Order: sequence, then structure tokens, then C-alpha cells
Amino acid sequence: MTFEEYYAYFESIIHKDPLLQEAPYDSPEYRDYTKLNWSRMNRWLKKGTLSDELLQVAQRINEPQHLIVITEPWCGDAAHSIPFIKMVSDANPLIQVSYELRDSEPFRIENYLTRGSKSIPKLIYNNAAGADVFVWGPRPQECQVMYDRLKAEKVAFEVLKKELQLWYNDNKGVDVQQELVTLLKAGLNDKHKRYDQTFQKNS
Repeated sequence: MTFEEYYAYFESIIHKDPLLQEAPYDSPEYRDYTKLNWSRMNRWLKKGTLSDELLQVAQRINEPQHLIVITEPWCGDAAHSIPFIKMVSDANPLIQVSYELRDSEPFRIENYLTRGSKSIPKLIYNNAAGADVFVWGPRPQECQVMYDRLKAEKVAFEVLKKELQLWYNDNKGVDVQQELVTLLKAGLNDKHKRYDQTFQKNS
């Protein structure tokens, strides 16, 4: 999907009759997540801006690049990251991004598990030859450290969600952008070698 197609799909879930929703959106809980994420994503799309460094790195790319985002509208982390990926692609027409749903064909997430789980979002950066240059996700390093700590402490899910949201609100997209700078630079420096990012190791 293009971003516009993903956006339309996302919006269709928001407005669809609850009685006609398919799983998992037939669940009131998932519909609530999705409505919150719709607001969060649109807030970043309207108010977010790229850092000067990220904008410059994106504009230095001088040959076609393909990025794949694996996501779902119910994913809170994706609502905070995808807008900045969209802005990067808008900054340079050579950067093309396609969007895939985690739980639909081609089920690409099976090849990009995080510690054995289907955590999303995942950003996969292909070079012109179609080889993976890097894989990023599901969240910035500092946020992941906090997430792991709270999971180890076995806090309630509602507490975990609240703490993640507070982190993203306070961070204002700074860490997402800094990590994208590092990864895009790696792509510029070594276009034909996979770059295994150190932020979240896949297994």
C-alpha cells in the first residue's frame, strides 16, 4: 500500500459500523486503540517537522531507495513513528515507502521478528538492488529500554500504555529522528551491505 492507501484504510476503520467490523476491530478495546492512534498520527502529521539533520540526510540520497513499513492501525508505537517516516519520503521522491499490514499477506513480519515476537512497527530499508540495508523497530532505543524495564516489573498493561504515551509526548519525535539519521547514513555509506542496527536486535 501507499501511505494514502494505508491512511484511507485506517480512516475506514474509524468510521465503519461496529457491527460490520472484522477482527480485531470487532473488539471495542481495539476500536478505542485505533481511534486514539488516529488522533496521535494526525497530530504528528500536522504539527511534526523534520530536524535539519534528518532533512539533509534524506535529501542527499541520489538513487532510488525502497522502504517497507510493517504496521497495523491498532499499534500505538506506529502512530508516533510513521508520520516521521512519511515526512522523510516526502523530502525526497527517490525514497519510496510501501506499507504492509502485519496480520495480512504477505506476512513479511515472520522474517523480521523481535526476540521471537511480531512486534511492530518495523521499517525495512531496501537498496536499489532490493537487498536489506537495515531494519528498525519497533520503537526507539530509550523507549525500548523503558518498555523492557516495565515488562520485567510486570506492571499492569494500562500502566505500560500510559508510560509509553508519556514518553512519546515528552520526546516529541526527537529519538525517532535521530535513529533514522543514523540508519539513513548507514545506507548512504554502504548501500549493498545489510546494516544490523544496534537499537533492537532481531532474533
